[in-house]
Amino acid sequence: MFSGREFGMQATVAAQRQEPSIAWWLLLLQGIALVIIGILLWLETGITLFTLVLFTGIYWLIGGIFDLVRVFTDRTGWGWRLVAAIVGVVAGIVVIRHPVWASVLVPTLLAWLLGAFGVVIGLVTLYRAITGAGWGAGILGAVSLVLGVLLLLNPFFSALVLVYAAATWAIIGGLVSIVWAFRLRSLEQRGGEAPPVHTVPVDR
Repeated sequence: MFSGREFGMQATVAAQRQEPSIAWWLLLLQGIALVIIGILLWLETGITLFTLVLFTGIYWLIGGIFDLVRVFTDRTGWGWRLVAAIVGVVAGIVVIRHPVWASVLVPTLLAWLLGAFGVVIGLVTLYRAITGAGWGAGILGAVSLVLGVLLLLNPFFSALVLVYAAATWAIIGGLVSIVWAFRLRSLEQRGGEAPPVHTVPVDR
């Protein structure tokens, strides 16, 4: 007769054998989805970006509504959560009502934010280089500053570049996920089959 500990160990082993199976095919689906999105962004940039921005708006709207509900059910830190919920609802409504404009403004806004971030990081790094961080920090600061200024001066062109960069990154990330998924599957298969469970006669 199996003891409770033996039964628990068998359940743990079974769960550990099932987890890789779930992990590898989820990773495979994620990789395929990323590759498809990346290819569509390269081949059909306008309609793919329009669709992605529209789904983003729907996600913001639904997430904002749920956040509003949680504000009334859980009062901890309700101030910032209320602001974030209202911003999410408003942003979602604006994107859904004006998806074409949002398809242009969202990448452009992202380019502006990245440009401003690059300028700030570049200035801080240059200051550190002047105060003794070394010439390596100075080079990195100068590169970050130049890239930030270029993003700020040409936001529409930068937004287009960011879209294609995101498409390339999605394809690369998707391929890596697919390769890793098959590697996980091969590791699982290499582990072998589960050992047979022998029935122990019960003492009467």
